[in-house]
Amino acid sequence: MSILAVMEQRAGAWNRMSFETLAAAQQMAQELGTTAGAAVLGQGISGLAGELASRQLAQVYAVEHALLKDYTPDGYALALRQLLAAAKPSMVLFPHTYQVRDFLPKLATSLHRVAVSDAIGHRVDGGQIVLVRQLFQGKVNVDVRFAGDAPHFASLQAGAWRADRLVDGSAPIEQFAPEIAAAQIRTRPLDLFRESQRAVDLGAAEIIVSVGRGIKEAENIPLIQKLAEALGAELAASRPICDAGWLPMERQVGSSGQTVAPKMYMAIGISGAIQHLVGMKGSRIVVAINKDPNAPIFEVADYGIVGDLFQVVPELIEAIAKAK
Repeated sequence: MSILAVMEQRAGAWNRMSFETLAAAQQMAQELGTTAGAAVLGQGISGLAGELASRQLAQVYAVEHALLKDYTPDGYALALRQLLAAAKPSMVLFPHTYQVRDFLPKLATSLHRVAVSDAIGHRVDGGQIVLVRQLFQGKVNVDVRFAGDAPHFASLQAGAWRADRLVDGSAPIEQFAPEIAAAQIRTRPLDLFRESQRAVDLGAAEIIVSVGRGIKEAENIPLIQKLAEALGAELAASRPICDAGWLPMERQVGSSGQTVAPKMYMAIGISGAIQHLVGMKGSRIVVAINKDPNAPIFEVADYGIVGDLFQVVPELIEAIAKAK
């Protein structure tokens, strides 16, 4: 049983979730006593393939074609079908990105397979991978086993596996040129939606300062913004703040917002409802500030401060300024 991680790149820049997926592939392969490989699709991707070759992998596939320069679901599905036929992996892993959500159902269906989406964990049972998914906005975890013939497909939630656990090594690169005709591409790539160009990618932030209903009024948001600036962090919020229009929806973290996994996540005035925890549980370090000592957020926090945020935050800002 071999495992293939399909990496995501755009215009030569990696989506950082790809390396979490690659780490998951390495970990699963080690636990199963098999090999892990990686594939990257595009045009002019030799440099990207070279980066992958510095990891402990059995094979790196550079899937290159002029019609893969810009992403299309038809192009990616066609190219991957041919690669899978040649490489014959047992399991194929993807980062759970918007792009993957677009083409993975098409790819899996074309091969008469199903895809497990947004997995948050795994274990090995009887020599088989069992994936964990969440239902009902994170209230229930379920185990999912694959049935039927390989290959099996799964996309992995951001932050569920850690990219810093990648193992370095050396891997050979195989150039793979799929056969794709222009007539097979039924969609025409356009410019990215302008609103998306302006949107904040919280998933790329290393430090996030997030605010909840404890802030009381929109006029108090600048206080949290000042703390975020002092830390060099992105400002985020729980759903009530964005629903009220105090911050734009693009800054919402949670089951109906963005899923993040920064090095540090600071939750200020956030009680810790399950819908919010789903979006930030992959954070490496969680710092919580809340006046309620029984707030659920303290159950997941590495560091907790029980106190009035209007007293604590100004003192933090002052301490950070002195430290700098």
